[in-house]
Amino acid sequence: MYHFVSMKIPISRQDQQPVYVLHTYPYLETSLVVELFTRNFGRVATIAKGARRPRSAMRGMLQSFQPLVATWSGKSELRTLHEIEWQGGLHVLKGQALICGFYLNELMLRLLPREDPHEALFEHYQQALQALTGEEAQSIVLRRYEIRLLQELGYALSLTQEAGSGDDIDAGALYSFVPEYGAVKASPQSANGSASNGSGLQNKSGIQLRGKTLLDMAQDDYTDTQTLQQSKQLMRTLINHHLGDKPLHTRQLLIDLQQL
Repeated sequence: MYHFVSMKIPISRQDQQPVYVLHTYPYLETSLVVELFTRNFGRVATIAKGARRPRSAMRGMLQSFQPLVATWSGKSELRTLHEIEWQGGLHVLKGQALICGFYLNELMLRLLPREDPHEALFEHYQQALQALTGEEAQSIVLRRYEIRLLQELGYALSLTQEAGSGDDIDAGALYSFVPEYGAVKASPQSANGSASNGSGLQNKSGIQLRGKTLLDMAQDDYTDTQTLQQSKQLMRTLINHHLGDKPLHTRQLLIDLQQL
């Protein structure tokens, strides 16, 4: 009679995958849940067993904004994180840039579904972290990433054509941008911010802005002061629309700092 010895092989094991840590929080007595943003698998939730112990090898590695490689396995919603290593090329964020980085992380935790790959977004995230360490205005870095995040999630922003008619945006005209619909040319009666141009959107609330702002955003050009201000208002409106009633903690912190 033959006796077969079964070998326990990790299920769905992924080795040495490029990742960033989005967030960690305690799990049971000594472990952590680690939310990872991965290049090939999107957002993945893992358990780092024993990571809260003082002598844990993982404890010092689970830092946000650092390019890492991770190995995990498992079939459930919470995978088991086996090891994590620095990949090199540190992003050192300080002061308000650090809060901006946490804002990007919170956006993805709230909007990005788990196990939904977005390789292009991973590259955009890396570029945003690099830009936050440089001389470019942080507000521009955030606007650029917000637009790309919404586009990756399927909430495409039409910044060059009017909704419904498909006409080209007129730089000299005033528009009302309605979430999930787009830009409609504002009539003189819509000065209160509601769209009313005969398109059937009279009861829809939108944010008013210049056609030039939309065209500047399409060209990634934020040199115009009014474009920078209106783009901030537009993206806040659109993101709030997709987030629902629960506000972003990091956004409020940024607002508070700007008021100091």
